[in-house]
Amino acid sequence: MTRVVSVGNAVVDLLLELPELPRSGADVTATSSRTAVGGSATTLVAARRQGAAAAYAGGHGTGPFGDLVRSALGAEGIAVLADPIRDRDTGWDVAIVEPGGERSFLTTVGAEALGDPHGLVLGAGDLLHVSGYALAREPSGPEIAAWIGSVPREVVVLVDPGPLASTLPREVLAPVVARADWWSANTAEADAIPAGGFRVLIRRGAGGCTVDGVTVPGFAVDAVDTNGAGDVHVGVFLAGLGAGLDAVDAARRANAAAAIAVTRRGPAGAPTRAELDAFLAERGAVTNVTGEA
Repeated sequence: MTRVVSVGNAVVDLLLELPELPRSGADVTATSSRTAVGGSATTLVAARRQGAAAAYAGGHGTGPFGDLVRSALGAEGIAVLADPIRDRDTGWDVAIVEPGGERSFLTTVGAEALGDPHGLVLGAGDLLHVSGYALAREPSGPEIAAWIGSVPREVVVLVDPGPLASTLPREVLAPVVARADWWSANTAEADAIPAGGFRVLIRRGAGGCTVDGVTVPGFAVDAVDTNGAGDVHVGVFLAGLGAGLDAVDAARRANAAAAIAVTRRGPAGAPTRAELDAFLAERGAVTNVTGEA
């Protein structure tokens, strides 16, 4: 079975919906609040709901946030491959969502920054998700960079650098660039994509995405929360590749999944395969995916 494995960082989101962002020194009351598990967990959940096996190989702590991460992953049938890191809890962030769905983050760093992929065994059929957040942390970033050249060539490696790509040290970025098969970024991150032999997927929000320069149209929806949409896109794209779809069809499914996700509140809005198939069928954009749901 296709397996999507992440060496990213699963963290806890403390979600606040605000009528407006506060100015310095001001106090704004949230219209709603809740807690969710996000980061690379969102990518894995999205892949798992499309029928792929999924596994988290990043760091996680022994405190209440670490417990929350493991519980959320377990509820989705996602394997946790590394032992908890003692005496350190998983990190968390405050995710602020504005009325139009735009989000901002205030982040703390915890045990996810202590993940070490050495000893992780990958094989044919696996798809590896590498997060820029993990690459930017110490010591996980240098550890991943030192290890990634050993990843077998039959493993598909997708790098999702996020907004931190331009801040990564050259010694961390260079080996990742050399090994990457795919680079997935949004339009704000596109100018920071380094030169390399990988294929490029640029996410364009409601405009869909481009795959190797080919436009794959998106789907018009009324967005209420964009938190996690990029992570959902990456997870569904990887699941599509693993199911044997070509890159354009996998991207079409990823566009649709992200469109569904932004109509739901919180980062855990990835659709099931049945929901995604129904959404595509209604719009005459059907793709065939086989495998266990």
